[in-house]
Amino acid sequence: MVRMAAEGKYRKLSFWHDTVPGSLRPGDPLPGGLEADVAIAGAGYTGLWTAYYLSRADPALKIVVCEREIAGFGASGRNGGWCSALFPASLGKLERIAGAEAAAAMYRAMQATVDEVGRVAAAEGIDCHWAKGGTVQLARSQVQLDRAASEVAEARSFGFGADDLRLLSAAEASDITAATEVAGGTFTPHCAAIHPARLVRGLAEAVRRRGVSLFERTPVLELGPGRLVTHAGTVRARYVIRATEGYTAMLPGQRRAMAPVYSLMIATAPLPDAAWAEIGLASRPTFSDLRHLIIYGQRTADGRLAFGGRGAPYHLGSAVRPSFDRIPAVFAALRRTLAELFPVLGGVEVTHGWGGPIGVPRDWCASVGLDRATGVGWAGGYVGDGVATTNLAGRTLSDLITGTDSEITRLPWVGHRSPRWEPEPLRWLGVNAGLQAMSWADRQEARTGRPSRAAAVMGRFLGS
Repeated sequence: MVRMAAEGKYRKLSFWHDTVPGSLRPGDPLPGGLEADVAIAGAGYTGLWTAYYLSRADPALKIVVCEREIAGFGASGRNGGWCSALFPASLGKLERIAGAEAAAAMYRAMQATVDEVGRVAAAEGIDCHWAKGGTVQLARSQVQLDRAASEVAEARSFGFGADDLRLLSAAEASDITAATEVAGGTFTPHCAAIHPARLVRGLAEAVRRRGVSLFERTPVLELGPGRLVTHAGTVRARYVIRATEGYTAMLPGQRRAMAPVYSLMIATAPLPDAAWAEIGLASRPTFSDLRHLIIYGQRTADGRLAFGGRGAPYHLGSAVRPSFDRIPAVFAALRRTLAELFPVLGGVEVTHGWGGPIGVPRDWCASVGLDRATGVGWAGGYVGDGVATTNLAGRTLSDLITGTDSEITRLPWVGHRSPRWEPEPLRWLGVNAGLQAMSWADRQEARTGRPSRAAAVMGRFLGS
């Protein structure tokens, strides 16, 4: 009876959870103290990809994964379904960290990772509704078009050609999706639209088939050298990996390591063919535009439009609660934006609304690493761009743990340490001021037709 109730609870998490095949009833919790070679906190993409590649690299390893709820409970099961080559730190920022060649190598690795996710999904029989249609980023004003041109120019300066990112005319962008007021945009082929919960749940089954011990409903209370502590007992292991992303602040000593910032989404009812004829997105490219307050969307395999964006507040003390997943005012704003982009959707039924926290490091730069002296490893800080990045993180952690020298272990995010967030209430003031500044900057640009100085100031604050 308890597991039946849990099934209903998890189905309500998002559209993706509601439509994933198979059971969402939690698996067995940790039965007590265990000995392992590798202990992983978190059964989202990061933890599961790490377990997957480790089990392939050395099938003799005893790998234990402990998850607070069910595999794919967090952002891995609730995101926008973009398996993209996006990395939260820009080429310019990575150049300042490690040089131009390393920055380009990071972005090339991300491009290859998109195809690696598709390869594994096919090899493991995971039907995640894979559609590699690329990403169109719309410019809906001259100032946005200027930003698009600057992005393309930066890519060219690092050796990326038109096959990686190209500038679109208004007609070319409108051929992909007929949104309103399109002045142009950019297109990259390095993205696939997916059903994220299908991927993460399929990945959980794949690691179980490989002998990984995955314990659900087993909250990690503490982790450190040689140990992963839960209510049920302690897992002792040579290597202990933190893969908790937006929930990292819940761990002792990690309150300022990662800010959990909420992103919310809505999904429409399946749309008729006539509506899709007006909207476009025929090959299922993901889409966004060049406003400062991020929006993102995709055409789902069953003909819905799944659409999300930032705008939900950061909560004092890095608090994470189920009530923060649903904010009616943000859902209403997303619906208005969707109708503004595609007027044909003005009266469409919205069947699902959901959200969840993403992990944001102080310098907006994701990182992965392993302290060989203590055996403690980590990966995270994806700022919402984690579907592919987690795969690269899992492969990197596998190589670091097994001592494999590879190109990916020499990428500039390996071993990077982000500074800690400011203490409260400065953190609360700063993050929410940033969110408000981005919204204000978009309004100012629409009114004046000039780039916003507020956005530039916030970029400097975030170290971009």
